Amino acid sequence: SVSQYRPIHSPPSKQNLSIMMALVIALFLLQEAQGLSLPGVHPYSIADGKAVRLKVNKMTSEKTLLPMDYKSLDFCQPDGGWRMDMDSQNLGEFLAGDLIQSSPYRLKMKVDMYCEQLCITNLGQKEVNGVSPNKSVKAIQKEYHNNWIVDNLPSASKTEDDTTITTRFWGGFPVGFIASDTKKAYIHNHVNIEIQYHIDEFQPGAARVVRFTVQPFSIKHNFEPIEISDYNDDDYDYNPFNVANIQHPIESCSPKIRSKKHTRYEMVYARGREPQPASGQVLFTYDVIWVENKELQWPSRWDVYLTMDNAIPDKVHWYSIVKSVSVVLVLSAIIVAVLVRNLRSYNLIATDEEGAESIEEVGWKVVHADVFRPPSFSPLLLAVCCGTGSQLLITAVMAILVSVLGVLSPANRGSLLMVLLFFYAINGSVAGYVTARFYRTFKGESWKKATVCTAFGFPGIAFSLFLIVDIMATLSQTSTYAVPAMVIVVLLFLWLGILTPLVFLGAYKGFKCDVIEFPVNTSSISREIPVQPWFRSLPFALAISGIFPFRACFVEMNFILASAWLDQYYYAAFGFLLIVFAILLILCAEMAVLLNFSQLKGENYHWWWRSFINGGSISLWVFLSSFVHFNLIIEAEASSTLILVVYFGYMGLASLGLFLMTGFVGISACLWFNKTMFASIVTGARLPSASHSTTDQEMITGAPMTTGSEGCIAAGISVT
Repeated sequence: SVSQYRPIHSPPSKQNLSIMMALVIALFLLQEAQGLSLPGVHPYSIADGKAVRLKVNKMTSEKTLLPMDYKSLDFCQPDGGWRMDMDSQNLGEFLAGDLIQSSPYRLKMKVDMYCEQLCITNLGQKEVNGVSPNKSVKAIQKEYHNNWIVDNLPSASKTEDDTTITTRFWGGFPVGFIASDTKKAYIHNHVNIEIQYHIDEFQPGAARVVRFTVQPFSIKHNFEPIEISDYNDDDYDYNPFNVANIQHPIESCSPKIRSKKHTRYEMVYARGREPQPASGQVLFTYDVIWVENKELQWPSRWDVYLTMDNAIPDKVHWYSIVKSVSVVLVLSAIIVAVLVRNLRSYNLIATDEEGAESIEEVGWKVVHADVFRPPSFSPLLLAVCCGTGSQLLITAVMAILVSVLGVLSPANRGSLLMVLLFFYAINGSVAGYVTARFYRTFKGESWKKATVCTAFGFPGIAFSLFLIVDIMATLSQTSTYAVPAMVIVVLLFLWLGILTPLVFLGAYKGFKCDVIEFPVNTSSISREIPVQPWFRSLPFALAISGIFPFRACFVEMNFILASAWLDQYYYAAFGFLLIVFAILLILCAEMAVLLNFSQLKGENYHWWWRSFINGGSISLWVFLSSFVHFNLIIEAEASSTLILVVYFGYMGLASLGLFLMTGFVGISACLWFNKTMFASIVTGARLPSASHSTTDQEMITGAPMTTGSEGCIAAGISVT
């Protein structure tokens, strides 16, 4: 009784490109999401006594950041061997390293189980000083956690000691533990699987899973393996799944006790009981506990995961936002004051030589004939960076808005990453168009080269890094970062089949448009730039322009990094993220504008690249902070080449994308600022009359040829 997806078909409109794009996205997401239970949308009811599938996902560790395949350890295998759950795997899950597989655990709706035997497996040699430990011991030492799934609901972890019981709704449960006294590794070979259900009011005799909790124990079972041929109905309570005869069992595992009780902390840690070492022959067992929860409805079952059980209150986000808004207001006031003061002071008509001389002393006004000169260093590269940055900006905005509306959720694993890729691909036309407009404005002629660089530049870097990680993960034979070949084919199709044609289409439209118009003309001879003081140098600008935006997004960035790398919780504060993202863009624009004005005051008109770099300087701070996070969470002995490549490779790629995105914001803000400021110039230069003959200098500067100091000023000022 699984609810089927019923897509709503809308008649396509050839005139409205946005509707067609939305329809394509909806169909794509619908195809990728088949088999998944979307939170609060399509409930899944299970009849009483029917099988409930327990799946296993990748194992994760906060020490190594490297996900490990569950079957890489010598755990119990399901009948028929390990099988990947291809029906519910999507592109985003594969790229995130998720590897969902079937498990040997047998569960039935509302059927409690007591010390059910799973299998006997050999974990390897015992721990001996000076000898390399087995795989299970290594995993325990690196603090790997199991991540199980029931009805698309990840397992919460319950831990208990003599005084407290703690439940954690993220990160799964540990594979084992290290004893504080002996420093030996012990395996969790018994689990209490507690599942809460809610009765389906519309389907009698069926229920829905609303909570899934695992409480791990380490129990040293003294047992003797048995074969099916050894069974004797007179000696045993026959169970076809039993694999051992447990000697001196705990109360929940004893076949002689008719009134069964589930495994409890007191049973496991009773006098004379020892934990199970992570070596040798080990018997795995489990309990299944079904509990009815009348208050928790199926649509609300993910709330405790997304809110981290209120571990981080909303006031933490609001406090950071309020401080950032105050910085935005201060910088906005400074920019307004700069504009008002300069435009009012110098928007006066100079009628005499004294007025002209006073105008000549104004630094930013002196460079009016050079300020819109094309960049001297690689105009093509700057145009490509602007196009790619605009593409990333539109992609980020679309993804955040969709998430805020509730269409995407961490409950639907891989959906956010999948939608980001698809949005990035369909926004290729934006990249091509912006690149063409800037490159044509810069008077570039190699339009084919610019378009190819846009289509293959940033995507090529990202795909190359992805292939390197995939090859290294495949060689390691344990990491889930190794993806199937079909995933690579899909990525190539998104890149070469969708992104690249759209880039060329956008570039074609962009080159057909007019160049960006400027309020003043550009002279044929460039003006000499005076020596700049230290506070107008590029290193100082990089340091000061990125610190304020970085401080504004620091708190939210830490939450995102902890969610992405440490699997500490499911990040779902998209409303706060939207506010912080808007503040970040505003601060990047304002800092770029302020430093741009300071640069023009120093008569330095090379602002194109500087404004892009100043706007994107936050990426430098983000990448440097990644080193701090790495040193805090990674131990030296746990690091490896693959971990270094994965962490710093993807953090570097994210920083590069942030640099392009915020750099485009910076150069766009400075372009608007400069056009606004220089459009306000009004001088007392005499306009040429109808009978006045136009000289070569007038053709270049737009001002008549005059003599004296007044002529020098007038010849350099364009009348708009």
